[in-house]
Amino acid sequence: MDARLEAIKDTVLMRNPGEAEFHQAVVEVFESLGPVHDRHPEFLEAAILERLCEPERQIIFRVPWTDDSGRVQINRGFRVEFNSALGPYKGGLRFHPSVYLGIVKFLGFEQIFKNALTGMPIGGGKGGSDFDPRGRSDAEVMRFCQSFMTELYRHIGEYTDVPTGDIGVGGREIGYLFGQYKRITNRYESGVLTGKGISWGGSLVRPEATGFGTVIFAQEMLKTRGTSFDGQRVVVSGSGNVAINAIAKAQSLGAAVVACSDSSGYVVDEAGIDVALLREVKEVQRGRLKDYAERRGGVTYVDGGSVWDVDATVVLPCATQNELDGAAAARLVRNGLVAVGEGANMPSTRDAVAVFQEAGVLFGPGKAANAGGVATSALEMQQNASRDSWSFEHTEERLTEIMVGIHDRCAATAEEYGEPGNYVLGANIGGFVKVADAMLAQGLI
Repeated sequence: MDARLEAIKDTVLMRNPGEAEFHQAVVEVFESLGPVHDRHPEFLEAAILERLCEPERQIIFRVPWTDDSGRVQINRGFRVEFNSALGPYKGGLRFHPSVYLGIVKFLGFEQIFKNALTGMPIGGGKGGSDFDPRGRSDAEVMRFCQSFMTELYRHIGEYTDVPTGDIGVGGREIGYLFGQYKRITNRYESGVLTGKGISWGGSLVRPEATGFGTVIFAQEMLKTRGTSFDGQRVVVSGSGNVAINAIAKAQSLGAAVVACSDSSGYVVDEAGIDVALLREVKEVQRGRLKDYAERRGGVTYVDGGSVWDVDATVVLPCATQNELDGAAAARLVRNGLVAVGEGANMPSTRDAVAVFQEAGVLFGPGKAANAGGVATSALEMQQNASRDSWSFEHTEERLTEIMVGIHDRCAATAEEYGEPGNYVLGANIGGFVKVADAMLAQGLI
């Protein structure tokens, strides 16, 4: 790491103790930025990095609610409004037991760069709670969401902060959150949340956008090697919304998607994952992959273990952070891996990224490859602002244009800074420079 940035990094880590994921995200970005500061010493003089690593606002609050047996439960809610240089804070809400301040800060920090790369006028933020919706009734989820929004509503707005979904927050949760916001404010402010239902202000393609966008980005990487998804053997981690839509898009491009996973295990389906059945099991019945295997027949279900034990030429990590480590990366490389497209946020450890890059594997980092979700959220905001609704075809075309643009911007930036094909460097520098320029223009704030 550049010596000038090392001192800044040490201060950031010292001021944010115990936040391992945030530390990881900061270090990964800092390692790319030395050449930028050679060209732009004004960024150092204006303390852009120090300001960028300190959220503009951090909100932590209590979320009391009652379960179906009448017992009072207490969870903790978070919203980190990280940077608004390019527009209102934009980023998802995650409901999962692992959520704590360090997770939310890492996600919000990544979101700054991701949102900048889309070219849309949106800043970076993130939020969530340590509430676990899994196994809870609809009534319990509704009561939790209503209590959560009773505090959050005072901090958000279509020109201030626009949350959307993330892990544990899908259409059901967004509906309950929006209903409570409308109830409290007495305003039908469609643009305050994205990921809404189509009949009440949502956008077509939004449910598919992150998974579709990841595959579009990976397809653009493959094109640089004169190939495509056609005929590739693909493994996807996860089996939620992002994973399912990544599977569907990859299959539509001719890939054989043979494996996916959930928190209990993974399934290998050599005939190709049955997307319709997977949607029914996971999204309608809220079941597990074991249920998919039992209904599908003729497939292998592995209880526990790692889906990265399955050979592939392309892998799409779409589950959660740090799920793919250096040992798994090395094994995949030995067995013919060509490309990685991150559908989740920071799913590959630093060791894994180093293995991929050293081996010359095409590697699309999450802040670039999974930006399709937030890009389409911004398109939803556009439709809300104009009281309009676009067709699926038009919205998917816009998503494709944005993802191709992100790929080209990352590739061109890597080339400009002397490391062609390094999408990590291209994404970090491309996003950083755009935000830094805006921060300089707006003064010391």
